[in-house]
Amino acid sequence: MTADPSSNLRAGISSLPPIIQSLLDPSAYPELTESVELGQTHISYLFFTPNFVYKVKKPVDFGFLDFSTLEKRAYYCQQELQLNRRISPDVYLDVVSIVDVNGKYVIDEGVSSPLTLRPGSARAEQPVEYAVKMRRLPADRMAKVLLESNQLTDDMVRDLGRLIADFHQRAETSPEISSYSSLEGVSRNITENFEQTEKYIGQSISEKQYGRIKEYALGFLKENSQLFQRRVDSGRIKDCHGDLHLDQICFTDEGVRVIDCIEFTERFRFCDVASDIAFLAMDLEHNGRWDLSIALMYEYLAASGDTELKDLLVFYKCYRAYVRGKVESFRLDDPHISEDEKRAAALRASHYFDLSYAYASRSYPPYLVITAGMVGTGKSAVAEELASETGMAVMASDMIRKALAGVPPTERHYDTYSGGMYSPEGSQKTYQKMFRLAKDLLKEGQSVILDATFKKREDREKALSLAIEAGARLWTVECVCPEEIVKKRLEQRERKGASPSDGRWEIYERDKKDYAPLTELPSERHIVVDTSKLGPRDAAINAAKGIGLI
Repeated sequence: MTADPSSNLRAGISSLPPIIQSLLDPSAYPELTESVELGQTHISYLFFTPNFVYKVKKPVDFGFLDFSTLEKRAYYCQQELQLNRRISPDVYLDVVSIVDVNGKYVIDEGVSSPLTLRPGSARAEQPVEYAVKMRRLPADRMAKVLLESNQLTDDMVRDLGRLIADFHQRAETSPEISSYSSLEGVSRNITENFEQTEKYIGQSISEKQYGRIKEYALGFLKENSQLFQRRVDSGRIKDCHGDLHLDQICFTDEGVRVIDCIEFTERFRFCDVASDIAFLAMDLEHNGRWDLSIALMYEYLAASGDTELKDLLVFYKCYRAYVRGKVESFRLDDPHISEDEKRAAALRASHYFDLSYAYASRSYPPYLVITAGMVGTGKSAVAEELASETGMAVMASDMIRKALAGVPPTERHYDTYSGGMYSPEGSQKTYQKMFRLAKDLLKEGQSVILDATFKKREDREKALSLAIEAGARLWTVECVCPEEIVKKRLEQRERKGASPSDGRWEIYERDKKDYAPLTELPSERHIVVDTSKLGPRDAAINAAKGIGLI
């Protein structure tokens, strides 16, 4: 279990149940400890001691999740222990009892084990609550933290891909398990998603996105009934993890550890292995790391031998992104959170729905769009809006350059114009990586935006060659802007920081000398947008209309 409780929800001590208040006392634990930190999720209390984490389930009933009685909490504690030991046995240590000793609640590892309890069975007499005891994992080695600091590498992701493939190979399957991801089972989940999110049209998802994703998902189900049946017949529907994303993965000195599989309902855990791994691939892509997603899938496919998975991957990534958007949208109905929190939830939801729309909008042949223009002209902002509007993937040279250099995306680097990561060799590696990633995505039918300066004719010619090789339709969107406005933008960006771009005015002045006019494509394939006259969204919409994407 992660070592960082600070990101979890907090509650005032006085409002907590007496058992929870008691467990904040270090003397309540069997091991010698000097401190206890409390974290919360919507279904659990988490108590962090220096070496362990104790998870107590809240007495809640959400329909799909029912922890309302002591017997049920005991049973699901044991389920959590057993299910997670399948993949990380050294993290999940025990189910422990919480007992009342002279009016004080303490952890007692030797009292009335709940291991045989099931919902409806006779309850234990002494324990008043139960907790899952876990080894505390280092917070700075969690995959999401490593990703944000650019320390998550291709090799690490490949290790993870092999681990998950092995886990899936060993996971249980049966006719009952398979029924959950038969064509009927998946259709039921898909239909439920659209029924539950229709009311959020205009809040976190647009009517166009809702309609396109629904059309794609239902159409895929109708056209691939035999594929879903083959997955059942070949035993690819298994007792999986069910919630496989970056926050559940830790890269320890002993190897990769995966935590927190879904224990509270079989419906969300019994799924096609393609759906399970697609969740993680989607999460990497949601965080802008299409390169790591590609590395993960190559390794998983090689280790699993599941060649048919590629036919389902886009569908399940679309599904997983949509579910995440739905879950975030549910927060808009929560009367207990502030309007600011609701706005943040709506923004997070819209980002997931944008990604789901991207998967649903793949076209054959795909499009390859390259941005062009000097620093400060608004290329990245237009590229992001164009991706949001059309469902294209974005490969940003600023992000790739820093990933190759192993530095955080928003860390400012004041290398010389042609030095450090901005040397000719560094730039060449950046473009080569960008082209490689785009090629992999174009082969899958994913339209791609390459967000870079493209000031050199040779780089634009390579993009043209890539489009021809991949059978893609190439367009250029060139951003221009008056120099006085560019200078103000760059000065503001430098003051604010927190941007992947290291562009500065002196870089602009040098770029201007090296910028080769665009003559490689006919004028009807070359769109010029003046970002001083149009905001990024309007500029992107105009570009999309010019290309014929909307």
